Amino acid sequence: MKSTLYVEYQEKQLEEKDLVAKAKKIWTNGGKKVSELTSLQLYVKPEENMVYCVFNEDTRGEFTLD
Repeated sequence: MKSTLYVEYQEKQLEEKDLVAKAKKIWTNGGKKVSELTSLQLYVKPEENMVYCVFNEDTRGEFTLD
């Protein structure tokens, strides 16, 4: 089964794969390899224009929806 998640809010449309790619970029910009990433949780808060990330259940990050 293939699935796609879209978040739509105030004339913006965001796709899950794009949010995951941004989160992975934060992870690798921190000097870590993608292969070290075993889990990723994303919390989308459109009212704050933010996405909050939890990498490997203990490392946190965040980025804007822009």
